[in-house]
Amino acid sequence: MRASSIKNELESCASTVNNFLISQLDGKPKELYQASSHYIRTGGKRLRPFMVIKSCELLGGNIQRALPAAAAVELVHNFTLVHDDIMDNDEMRHGVATVHRYYGVPLAVLGGDILFSKAFEILASNGSKAGVEYDAITAMVGKLATACTIICEGQATDIDFASNTKFPSESQYVNMISKKTAALFEVSCALGALSAPHPSDKDVDNLSSFGRNIGIAFQLVDDLIGVVGDPKITGKAAGNDIREGKKTLPILLALKKTRGEEKDKILKVLGSKSASTDEIKEAVKVVSDTGIDEEVRNTARRHMQKALESIEEYGDSDARRALVFSADFIVGRSL
Repeated sequence: MRASSIKNELESCASTVNNFLISQLDGKPKELYQASSHYIRTGGKRLRPFMVIKSCELLGGNIQRALPAAAAVELVHNFTLVHDDIMDNDEMRHGVATVHRYYGVPLAVLGGDILFSKAFEILASNGSKAGVEYDAITAMVGKLATACTIICEGQATDIDFASNTKFPSESQYVNMISKKTAALFEVSCALGALSAPHPSDKDVDNLSSFGRNIGIAFQLVDDLIGVVGDPKITGKAAGNDIREGKKTLPILLALKKTRGEEKDKILKVLGSKSASTDEIKEAVKVVSDTGIDEEVRNTARRHMQKALESIEEYGDSDARRALVFSADFIVGRSL
């Protein structure tokens, strides 16, 4: 299977998941469901559902068996986006107005709640229709609920990092993103495995490890983009994470590598809502000039390698190649 074929399959999976999600997010009051589906209707690569589906196929399943779980993890993902944007007071996400900016905070909160509850409704009610065994559905509901708790813990830790005058260590940062981001990638692959016919505990563990390490790599690259990404591509203001005071690995590394006036340019605007555009641009340039881009990507590549080792034993199947491709895409992406 060539990269171009896998890209087409990624797009096809995204389309299938999107259509299913839109069909499930149709109710009254209409504006509430419009708010809940706001990000879904704008498109997206649907990496997490793709990993659910390919993890299922890796173990002999198919997209029909995996679709309820794929939809559930995407709904949880969108739930976190809606609430994160409210907490961060962001106005744009990937070039469109955030849900709370477009519909107001009360409806955005309720829209997020709809996404959360619908995830479990779909997993519980549609799983058996897709041929997934009852015991497997029970296990999936439990794993997804646990992942949601872990994600909240990670988000709270991230908030604490931003408000605390102390800087976290690299290991503390990785532990935080393991919860905030990697937990959903991990459960995506676990749910994919459980959607397959007769998976072993080892299969679930192997694919969970794949998802966890890919999730860490994803957030490392995402944090890099959040500091030095092109706003024309990301849809967010340049240096957005610096203004918000996020103590991500790129910022931690840049502060270690700078001294004197250069370091002060970063510290002056870190977490400063009143910082001027020029001051933010200067800080971004300082961070970019330290050469942390390759260092962050190398850390991401190490986690990618751990992920790939977790699925080595599954041979050279189309599903495994698709998972490898998704890992390559995550580490190499600029968006």
